Amino acid sequence: MGRPPRHDADRLLDAAVELAAEAGPRGVTMAAVARAAGAPSGSVYHRFPDRTALLSELWLRTVTRFQDGFLAAVQAPPREAAVAAARHVLEWCREHPAEADVLLAGPGAYGFADWPAEARERLEKGNAQVDEALGGLAERLGRSGESGRARVFLAVVDLPLAVVRRHLGRGGPIPDLEVGTVTDAVQDLLAG
Repeated sequence: MGRPPRHDADRLLDAAVELAAEAGPRGVTMAAVARAAGAPSGSVYHRFPDRTALLSELWLRTVTRFQDGFLAAVQAPPREAAVAAARHVLEWCREHPAEADVLLAGPGAYGFADWPAEARERLEKGNAQVDEALGGLAERLGRSGESGRARVFLAVVDLPLAVVRRHLGRGGPIPDLEVGTVTDAVQDLLAG
């Protein structure tokens, strides 16, 4: 039985997240990840054949971790789900500010134009799951049609993300007070 790898993909991606937090996506290079992880560059290339593969996997792992919690929150009873999903956006970003910065930059900042087809398909599948879940939530809330879906999306995604951008964009944490403020606003938006 072989020994487990010292520098697995998650450890290397963790180093990449920290580099992105410090220097943005441009700071995430194969050599920089190897240095930050204390790994030989061969370990990075063994897991990611090139920088595009590294960047796409960094973004996809981050968005998948975020979406998993978001999708779980949306499964609660309708009114609770809307609040839980909005809270998830804020709380996940508070707990994972470096990863939130990755998501806020968007896949384009992580070389989306050059991603392999498999990575693009993974992103499309994850986004489709979120869209479907939000559409289902809109229906359960009695919000049919495009305007109903748009209102739910505004309440559950856009509003919390605006708060996240405001605070993380300034380099500060998201205050506890904002969770209650967003929760109240979500309830107000969906009350009518």
